[in-house]
Amino acid sequence: MSNQTMKSTGCCEPFNPKPWEDKEIFWKEKIFVKDHITSFLHIPLNMGQKIIKNMGLIEKAKANAPYQLMLTDETSLWGADIYIDVAKSVPGAQMATLSGTFITKVFEGPFQNVGIWAEEMKKYVDNKG
Repeated sequence: MSNQTMKSTGCCEPFNPKPWEDKEIFWKEKIFVKDHITSFLHIPLNMGQKIIKNMGLIEKAKANAPYQLMLTDETSLWGADIYIDVAKSVPGAQMATLSGTFITKVFEGPFQNVGIWAEEMKKYVDNKG
């Protein structure tokens, strides 16, 4: 982790990795707003618009989660699904649920390190059994 000072952007709170490092999380039908973004070679093209649209729906429904969490599932070179944590169902939004036991590890740095992190995560998962 870097020792850089985290600054608010006015949009989202700065990411604090500590609550997410080396954790095991159990979810049973945890609800999320789900949307799809268009990408070009994994570079998101309309992510900002999708987040603004969905956050507007979430705020209108007063469904903000107690902490901010958004997951991304890179389904192909050309798109990804995003999941935004919510406290309750959001009218006008596509809803999804996730269930399971998940382990976490935080990686930070330049994109060129993704391959290294993927290998490190594979070893981490294998060691967890």
